[in-house]
Amino acid sequence: STYEKLKRLREKDKRVKIIKFRRNFGQTPALSAGFDYAKGQIIITIDADLQNDPADIEILLKKIEEGYDLVSGWRWKRKDKFLTRVLPSKIANFLISIITGVKLHDYGCTLKAYRSEVVKNIRLYGEMHRFVPAVASLLGINVAEVKVNHRKRKAGKSKYGIGRTIRVILDLITVKFLISYSTRPLQIFGLVGLLTGGTGLLIGVYLTYLKLIERQAIGNRPLLLLSVLLIFLGAQFISLGLLAEMLSRTYHEAVEKKIYAIKELYGFEEEKGQ
Repeated sequence: STYEKLKRLREKDKRVKIIKFRRNFGQTPALSAGFDYAKGQIIITIDADLQNDPADIEILLKKIEEGYDLVSGWRWKRKDKFLTRVLPSKIANFLISIITGVKLHDYGCTLKAYRSEVVKNIRLYGEMHRFVPAVASLLGINVAEVKVNHRKRKAGKSKYGIGRTIRVILDLITVKFLISYSTRPLQIFGLVGLLTGGTGLLIGVYLTYLKLIERQAIGNRPLLLLSVLLIFLGAQFISLGLLAEMLSRTYHEAVEKKIYAIKELYGFEEEKGQ
């Protein structure tokens, strides 16, 4: 097995570190654990299915040396089936690039290089490993993409396909919320609440005019129920936004999580020495 091969490699080279899970938790937890335990300044991730070419790591490192914080591989000549793997991937990459604003050709390529300070400051959940560049963009990083080789799968069977499209969409909604509204949730829920409640209020004013001025019966009009429904929905959205706002503030204060990210500090060492 792969684990036994790694153990033998560990016996030859003590620099090799191995993390063995109690069960298969999935790719996102695996990457998260690797980020947590990695000690180097540059962290490289690569799939274990032998489709990525380790020789391309040098290309990633050279790009990192140009000043980039994250370099992503682009499998520009993929050796996968077009309908079940390549086409869904192209659609997903297009949607992710448009919605997150971080434009990459291949979000699904695991072959990536990261500066340690980038991945040490992010937390991954669900199946968000493919969205690491987008999540890391919250820190204001420089992202680059380079073409890498891709080989045919020789063993095992991929668990990815069209069936995971729904999960990708749901995670994409989460990422978009984290990027745009994680520290100000009231702005999205409040806006929806104001639009919904405002529309209901306008309908109510119109019906009031018909009742008081035009002397028309409004008790059996569907618009009356719609007006009440929209007003209640608007109040609920605003209440939800206020609750989310309080949760966001509690989270940031409880874990002392900063709403900013610092790359370097200048001059503060001199103050400490005084």
